[in-house]
Amino acid sequence: MSEEITALIVDDHEVVRQGLRLALSRAAHIRVVGEASDGAEAVAVALRRNPTVVIMDVRLPGTDGLAATRTLASELPDTKVLLFTAYSERSLVARGFEAGAKGYILKEAPREMLVRAIEKVAGGGEFVDPALMPEALAGRGPVDTLTPREREILQLLADGMSNADVADHLFISQETVKSHVRHVLGKLEADTRTQAVAIALREAMID
Repeated sequence: MSEEITALIVDDHEVVRQGLRLALSRAAHIRVVGEASDGAEAVAVALRRNPTVVIMDVRLPGTDGLAATRTLASELPDTKVLLFTAYSERSLVARGFEAGAKGYILKEAPREMLVRAIEKVAGGGEFVDPALMPEALAGRGPVDTLTPREREILQLLADGMSNADVADHLFISQETVKSHVRHVLGKLEADTRTQAVAIALREAMID
């Protein structure tokens, strides 16, 4: 990518910010336009500098990275946030994307991968550190793909209703219920309704 990408580095450790700045200085098309040590400062600097990409630590004092990401997604929708963290919990990855981040990369990732991640999100795509792919997909996929009606039917099944009960409750035919159930099983890669309910409960799609 030859077009210049401007970047804002956000981390509460100065040594990390210096390391990032040094790593990116070797990428001729990426220019660091600012630094911040917490979420509130990150938002303030971003609003002034309007960077292409914000490299955002998740765990920050005061306003954390997720809250700052939500604000940036609302205030500066053209600025892309790449979460940069030492933490790889699945829930954190999912919450990051829900907050509006476009990428997630671990601090241990090599410089070449960091540059590739910045290029990807700057170009409008999404990037997930390959080390996180199973967790990220498990945390996001089903939540993103189930329709509101499918979730509703899955919740009723979890409450112990039969197909006939669900049909009566929703004023739809049993064939329609069966069709929705088939779609749910396919999307969740489940073999049975019981397994689908278990997956949905585990992923907090239903109560």
